[in-house]
This record gives sequence, C-alpha cells and structure tokens, in this order.
Amino acid sequence: MTEVAAARRSRFTAERAAELYAAVRELLGEVGYDGLTMDAVAARTRTSKATLYRQWGGKVELVVEAMRHTKATSAVDLDTGSLRGDLDALLAHDNESSMEETSSLMRGLAMAMHHHPDLRRVFIERIVEPESEEFRRIMRRAVDRGEIRADNPALDHVLHMMVGAIVARGLLENLPPTREFLRGYVDAVLLPVLAA
Repeated sequence: MTEVAAARRSRFTAERAAELYAAVRELLGEVGYDGLTMDAVAARTRTSKATLYRQWGGKVELVVEAMRHTKATSAVDLDTGSLRGDLDALLAHDNESSMEETSSLMRGLAMAMHHHPDLRRVFIERIVEPESEEFRRIMRRAVDRGEIRADNPALDHVLHMMVGAIVARGLLENLPPTREFLRGYVDAVLLPVLAA
C-alpha cells in the first residue's frame, strides 16, 4: 500500500473504517462486484461519495481493502514452535461465520477478476502476495526447525494445496471451508506430504 493511500485512510477512525468495510462486504454479498457502486456504498454508510474517493481512490481499492480487513492475524505473529501448531493457530483466528462469508465473497471476486484486470492487479499486490509471503515464512521456520527437508518438492505447492482444498470444498460439496475441515486436511494431506 502506498504511503499516500495510507495517509488518506488515516482520517477515518479504525472503528469507522471497520463499519465501512463491513458495509462493502455486505453489498458485495448482495449485488456482487459489478453491481456494487460508490453511490451504493455512500448511501449504505452515510458517507459522501467525495469522501470515499478521497480516502480510497476508487471502487477497486475500497473493495480490496474491505477484503484485506477481514484478515484477523499475520503469520509474522505466529510462532508456536511447530508447523502443526502454527497452521492450527492460523486457522483458529477465523470464526466459522467469517470463513463462510469470506469464501462466498472470494468466489464472486474471483469471477470479477477475470473481467477487471485492475481489480486482479490490486488484489494480488495487496492480498495475495503479502499472504503468500507470510505462508512461505511459516514454511521456512518449519525448515529451520528441521520439520521439513529444505529440498522437499512439495514446499513449492503448499499454498496451492491449501487454496485448492478451500475451492474444492465449495465446488464439490457446496460447503464452506470450516476449521474442522481444514484441520483435517492439514493432518491427512499437508503434513504427511511435507514430512515425506
């Protein structure tokens, strides 16, 4: 995120920004990305459209920040002493309701990104790349602790496996990912592959 954007956003209190991000996510759930307008956000949040543009620059930035705001913790803060513990702690920070909401919104945004390259670019820059780096940091710590061999070829695919499990849960079973499902996946698939 640029310093200019951060400075613009600083005029909103954390509580007010959280309310606004929640409203944006509600609107995304109701009308999807294409149906969401800055006018609708302004009306829902009783904020002037000019203020929204001044604070966030536009719809793409506002939507991405609203999605980024749902992330409860950073992997930088998680170091339980084991890979299993780190992954479990990462999963424990999201409640079932927020996981279901985020999963549903992400399905819609994934489709929108195919038609809106600017949304895809900003989403990758502000959410995918930082979260991927945090996940890689967890893996590096596990390698440093000797839990995973540094030359394990599965290391390059861990993030793909986790994302794949989340997507497949919705696609194959029409169910949201839950902590129980993801913990089971970690124990049955991810950890055995990494221990090989």
